[in-house]
Amino acid sequence: MKAFVTGASGFIGTHLVENLHQNNWQVSIFLHRQRMSEENKYGIFRGNVLDLECLREALQGTDVLFHLAAALGSSLIGEKEFFRINVEGTDTVLRAAREAGVKRIIHFSSAGVLGSIKENKPAGEDSIPAPISVYDKTKLEGERIALRYAQEGMDIVVVRPGWVYGPGDRRTFKLINAIAKKRFLLVTKGTARQTPVFIEDLINGVLICVSEGQRGEIYHLAGSEVLTIKDIVSVIGDAAGVKIPSLTLPLSPVKLAAVSLEKVFALFKREAPLTEGKLSFFIHPKPLSIKKAKRELKYKPSTKFKKGMEETISWYKRRGWLK
Repeated sequence: MKAFVTGASGFIGTHLVENLHQNNWQVSIFLHRQRMSEENKYGIFRGNVLDLECLREALQGTDVLFHLAAALGSSLIGEKEFFRINVEGTDTVLRAAREAGVKRIIHFSSAGVLGSIKENKPAGEDSIPAPISVYDKTKLEGERIALRYAQEGMDIVVVRPGWVYGPGDRRTFKLINAIAKKRFLLVTKGTARQTPVFIEDLINGVLICVSEGQRGEIYHLAGSEVLTIKDIVSVIGDAAGVKIPSLTLPLSPVKLAAVSLEKVFALFKREAPLTEGKLSFFIHPKPLSIKKAKRELKYKPSTKFKKGMEETISWYKRRGWLK
């Protein structure tokens, strides 16, 4: 089987291409400016997701396209860039795939398309989208483009991962590092819920989608536990050997500080340590129901958050990320 992966240098992408390689797939990866370790194991194509001709040529002979490439939630990225990559880029990639005759496509969307999930209860795939940030809005547009191509006959499956964590994740590491260094205070009471998913469980679910996912369907691939933010940071603290302070911060002054910091750091073209986007994790519930994936895909995430976080922090320590 020949796989083609966009966004291969990201956290999820690196784990996906390594898993595919280990399972004897012939893997090609599409990179923009990034570099990857052990690139010699893969077919390398360089370009951007708006280059139709380059993509069409690179995708020739592909059995399965995994489309992960996206502009992520940095406050330094302008609104036009989010739309250019996440919306126009998705349309270009899928158009190229159609013209190249790609057999199946797994499109990665985001739990963020659902916004702040009402009632703080796990949401199904049929929940009404209500994205908040520009990133989430553009991911929803990309998802809708993928579903439109599926309606037109392309074999496309959409996956929405839960909150993904695991070895090598630099975004979650920022939270883990703050907790480990005792530089963390919980914002609000931490009652918003999330469904963490260990990277290996997510990749296993994605590969099941290749063979079992139904064309034009959306699948939530999250963990089996619905945890509050307070639960999550407590488990991280235990794994790092740190006690989480009982003091919590009220939301209003923290949001004001985030807005102010973003403006100041933007003057120097740097990412602020605190942004409204980073606060979203603590205040906007995004728990996902995996009933559909369990029923239709026989998806069975097996890693409990405690075990997965202990393994993740152990990896960070072995690599010298955490002292």
